[in-house]
Amino acid sequence: MTSADERPARLDVGVVGAGRVGAVLGAALQRAGHRVVAVSGVSEQSRTRAAQLLPGIPVVAPDDVVRRAELVLLAVPDDALADLVAGLAATRTWQAGQLVAHTSGRHGLEVYAPALEQHVLGLALHPAMTFTGTGLDLERLVECCFGVTAPEPLRPVAEALVLEIGAEPVWIEESARPLYHAALAHGANHLVTLIAQSLQALRAAGVEEPSRVLGPLVSAALDNALRAGDAALTGPVARGDAGTVAEHLRQLQSLSPDIRPTYVALARATAERALASGRLKPHVAEPLLDILATDQERQ
Repeated sequence: MTSADERPARLDVGVVGAGRVGAVLGAALQRAGHRVVAVSGVSEQSRTRAAQLLPGIPVVAPDDVVRRAELVLLAVPDDALADLVAGLAATRTWQAGQLVAHTSGRHGLEVYAPALEQHVLGLALHPAMTFTGTGLDLERLVECCFGVTAPEPLRPVAEALVLEIGAEPVWIEESARPLYHAALAHGANHLVTLIAQSLQALRAAGVEEPSRVLGPLVSAALDNALRAGDAALTGPVARGDAGTVAEHLRQLQSLSPDIRPTYVALARATAERALASGRLKPHVAEPLLDILATDQERQ
């Protein structure tokens, strides 16, 4: 944690977007000693979330949030961010010297271009975490990482804000933010789909509590992968068991149509990485890759 001398002054914080991320980060900043003065939210779910996590904080229009705040937190979808910044710039709503932090993983500082003539101080603070929009997230924020991009003079301020809520700032260059975000989305979002498919297949196999069976295996695999990367690979693809993989494909045919193509794509990627690392020998991989290629052509 930062010392008292390193912390930024207590700020009046406004949150634009009381979605799962915005309401939680607003509550985290409030817990760190800042003052949340206003929040915006359009949907009933957003307003309910704001009432639960930021009780007593007025819910107002986005432009009113900006007018009341010294630090504006923009927690809106990636595709809406640029238009929001530009719209507030067009109405001359931004205030000179105002800190503005967005939570987009994809975007860096380029989205602030329309507001620069109004002298805003833009930051990009992306939490590498999945959110439920409940108090549970406040504890998950502790020790998670934030992808931080800021003008060099503001880097200490950006990092201090992250440290204050108990998280760890990780510096991401402006040009690398789209790749950084793609990596996180591929690892986390696609993992949800993969687990849901596996649970579905286990239910089809007659397993009454599929999460109980899959949970320990996946937890161990994730831990091993984080520690060892490709070296953690086990299973039929890593062994080149073409017959087993062919039988898997036959069994998956009866399930929802998204599962088998996913299995084929991931098995092929797994085989290629195992080949590249030398864990799978070319003569062993050949029949396996033939089966996967043939199945892919049939789809």
